[in-house]
Amino acid sequence: MIIVKKQAKFHNLNDIKNATEKELETALLELTKGIKDLNEESVLEMQERLDNKIKPHRSLGLLEDMAQQVAGIYGTSHPKINEKAVLLMAGDHGVVAEGVSAAPQEVTRQLFYSYLNGGGGINVLARHAGAEVIATDIGIALPLDPPELMTNRVKCGTENMANGPAMTRKEALLALFTGAKIASEAIDRGINLIATGEVGIGNTTPSSALIASFTGHSVEEVTGRGTGLKDEALKHKQEIIKKAIKVNQPDISDPIDTLSKIGGLEIAALTGAILEAAYRNVPVILDGIISAASALTAYKIAPLSCKYMISSHGSEELGQRLAFEPLGLKPRLDFNMRLGEGTGAALMFNMVEAAIKIADEMATFESASVTTGDF
Repeated sequence: MIIVKKQAKFHNLNDIKNATEKELETALLELTKGIKDLNEESVLEMQERLDNKIKPHRSLGLLEDMAQQVAGIYGTSHPKINEKAVLLMAGDHGVVAEGVSAAPQEVTRQLFYSYLNGGGGINVLARHAGAEVIATDIGIALPLDPPELMTNRVKCGTENMANGPAMTRKEALLALFTGAKIASEAIDRGINLIATGEVGIGNTTPSSALIASFTGHSVEEVTGRGTGLKDEALKHKQEIIKKAIKVNQPDISDPIDTLSKIGGLEIAALTGAILEAAYRNVPVILDGIISAASALTAYKIAPLSCKYMISSHGSEELGQRLAFEPLGLKPRLDFNMRLGEGTGAALMFNMVEAAIKIADEMATFESASVTTGDF
């Protein structure tokens, strides 16, 4: 039987939007304390199942790794994927005023409508995998119609982090728990494999800032071209990130402080979704640099959360692979992608399912009457 942790009450929060900062901090402590290591017995039992298949030992490589990881997450040697979803968080960034993106800010809202209408790249790839796209406005700057689409909005875009904090600490916590709640509600509906997605013009800038701060790599090492910046514009973007870090002096020993000062609303929401997935014993597939920044932030908050993360593609954005290093992850696909939205993560749905099908459907040496040997 798959063990997916149930919640009687959402981290003791009655109403996220009206919670005090102290209540949110207490809830975060409860959330992080509830994230446990994988079930090692289930991992070993899955390894035994795979070793009995008609193949040389470990010959299916990363597929076998994923099967064992998923078994450990679910706490069973016979894991089953029920339903799949991409959690796509949307947010805008005040730092776009500094010219760090080749695309105008209104594109965030326009793309968000496209996702709701099923026309985005992520919609196509999610449909291909038989997965749902759950698109949520966490912090788009402009109004949406109908207003109900803004129910989960924490703030109309972040402040310009080049001049001061992108968010208050409370706003960052609100965004984090909004993302966690969306993940929790999806899991309650039977979704037990989650992928991370996002949209937000300018969001490679705060992502690079977070990765540089948390890893110690230089801004130049982690910062890419985003929407397609030319050489001079890229240098300008890097200088703005350096300025934001200098102005805000984020305390990297306090991940929420760092997230609030140089992060983003959708980044915070994805951080919360990742933490909630780990808390609920559900695997979460990571995407590109924004997803990697969120995963790294989640790891800094709760180190065991990395055990629940599954990498997907290797982004063209420089910082993604460097963010993966502390998590013990490497990209598993290499398609030269940099669209975001969760498109690379959606491609991994089928790979995770394939890993489990190997364990379930491949013949054993005994059942196929194949001679065993030292191979």
